[in-house]
Amino acid sequence: MVHVLRRACWCSLLILIPVHAGLLHAAEKSSAVLMVKDALTAPREPAAVEAKLLEPRLLNDAGLGGEPLELVIDGQVVATSMTGGDGRAVLGYTPKAPGVAPVLVKVGASPRVTPTEGQANLVVWERRHPIVVIEFAALVREPVQTGPLPAVGGMLQTEQEPMPDAAEELEKLTRFYYGVIYAVMPSTGGADGFQVSARVREWLNRHKFPPGYVMVLSAGDKTLGTKIDELHAAGWKTIRTGIGRTNAFAEAFLQRRLDAVLVTEPVQGGGPRKAKIARGWKEVRKKL
Repeated sequence: MVHVLRRACWCSLLILIPVHAGLLHAAEKSSAVLMVKDALTAPREPAAVEAKLLEPRLLNDAGLGGEPLELVIDGQVVATSMTGGDGRAVLGYTPKAPGVAPVLVKVGASPRVTPTEGQANLVVWERRHPIVVIEFAALVREPVQTGPLPAVGGMLQTEQEPMPDAAEELEKLTRFYYGVIYAVMPSTGGADGFQVSARVREWLNRHKFPPGYVMVLSAGDKTLGTKIDELHAAGWKTIRTGIGRTNAFAEAFLQRRLDAVLVTEPVQGGGPRKAKIARGWKEVRKKL
């Protein structure tokens, strides 16, 4: 009789163990944040869509490695990749038609991470398509306080308003002619390029700016000039004009014998000698 009871107890334990293990396994799934950068390419040329999967933490978010990501375009999974130890992954895709289209990256079947996704723009332009580079600071209304412009992260946290007529005039520029690259200097407050890109893109969408390629630069006076050289070397020869607010932005174009337009004249010392000055966005098209 005792032997029978022992067998019954062991059977009950064996039945209960899988149930409790399954519940524990489901509870162990963690939430994550997935951020994606814009990608630039030409029709029938490969694009590299960069994504980063992070686990939110109190001090510093941590990258989640070994997780499957899927690139979704027009409702179809067109590429897959695994995140590295830092949470980054690159998904390759070759588009056929020109245009600026939203793309979605999502976490695939994962035993550790809850379903999450992130969006960005896939920018596909013909090589002959004229391109204008816009300094993000030229789109944002000047803060009331004196001193340098605040960092990108700070501007977006306080919901900085756009410059008057900026969205409308830029939409006219891009409607039939220009493609637009938004050049952004990242915040020094700890946000990386993925975070800055996501915040800027959301701000541009909210204020109805035309879609384009958000290009986040690293810190440094010569970063923009180096990036212009890289884009020219990659075949984007139609980048000939920059529209900005700061002298450093204008100088990066003028030093390469390219056109530069400053929206509102800088307070200290005026703009560079060969820069064109537009006193507000209503005048920008006249300077191009």
